[in-house]
Amino acid sequence: MKHIAKLPAPDPIAQQHSDQLLQLIFQTIEDHNGWLSFAEFMQMALYKPGLGYYSNGLSKIGEAGDFITAPEISPLFSKALGNHIADVLKQIPEADCLEFGAGSGQMAVDLLLYLAEINSLPKHYYIIEASAHLCETQRHKIKENLGELQNLVIWLDQLPTEFNGVIVANEVCDAMPVHRVQFEKDLLLEVGVSFHNGELAWQTQPITNPQLKAHCEEIQSQLELFPYQTEIALQAPAWLSTIANLLKQGAIYLIDYGYEAKDYFHPLRHQGMLRCHYRHQAHDDPLVLVGLQDITTHVDFTALAETAHAKGLQVEGYQRQSDFLLAGGILNLSQDNANQAFQQMQQSAALKRLLLPDQMGELFKVLSLSKHVTLLRSKPGDLRHRL
Repeated sequence: MKHIAKLPAPDPIAQQHSDQLLQLIFQTIEDHNGWLSFAEFMQMALYKPGLGYYSNGLSKIGEAGDFITAPEISPLFSKALGNHIADVLKQIPEADCLEFGAGSGQMAVDLLLYLAEINSLPKHYYIIEASAHLCETQRHKIKENLGELQNLVIWLDQLPTEFNGVIVANEVCDAMPVHRVQFEKDLLLEVGVSFHNGELAWQTQPITNPQLKAHCEEIQSQLELFPYQTEIALQAPAWLSTIANLLKQGAIYLIDYGYEAKDYFHPLRHQGMLRCHYRHQAHDDPLVLVGLQDITTHVDFTALAETAHAKGLQVEGYQRQSDFLLAGGILNLSQDNANQAFQQMQQSAALKRLLLPDQMGELFKVLSLSKHVTLLRSKPGDLRHRL
């Protein structure tokens, strides 16, 4: 196995998980004539039942895991989001909420407590979660913290046939499998995964996926630098297309880190934007620590906005996370909650992480989409002109 300098070594149990998954990946590569698309590799590394990163029961979120999401930093994040959600729920009789990828369940807890406080509860709070381990974590946290409100929470194994209300996906699209591609001046290549001397290795071949090839041909004319390597998401737009079809009335909030197309395909990013997270350290090699590290990539918000528009949704706003949270009243919420000096210090630190440009405030964006409702808070700092 390769080692990345300064990353801590896995414990024996974790290493055993990784070795088992690696053998399955080796076998799959062999079954596919020695080459696997990166999207297929990423699917296995993250979601292979029992062994993939999100399926193996090892700690992921929080201090004991590999990363911390915004809802874990402070309940102020969820409360500010709650004000956006409440605006929509008030416009729809018996509206529901649906959260994709609910992580530890912290956002669901904080949202429902706050929506109860402001008398804006949904009829149901649905959760769709790919990880069985995280489902159990969510159930425990919700049972422990929500009292009778826990009766509103329902886990779904599949999408509903139709939906009225608010759909939220916080750091979901960045973990959907992507293809890696390389643009030469007159050639398109897909960067996949092979193995050499018992280790995973990168290997290119001509693009054979018709949808991927067509998408790359559209991008190629915009590029200024060759060779250029990047990630292309086919799964995230397809997922959004599906949920756009089932939404009859309501809003979708996509919260993630990423760029609009002009910045996504900027010459400065000619080596791609894959990021791996392990024990709160970030690096760019997804071929190590297989099944033990998170693999993510920045989101192409232009592709998502174009999909939404094509599916009849209104692209109501594209905001930096800081502007979205400020529009949700996060500063007023912080003043309401901080009664003691220590609380004030905690909230001040949390606000800095959530709002400052060099923290999460600018890199994270929120794409606000609607159907037959008005989103009252999506205009401050609106960046739709950049999409």
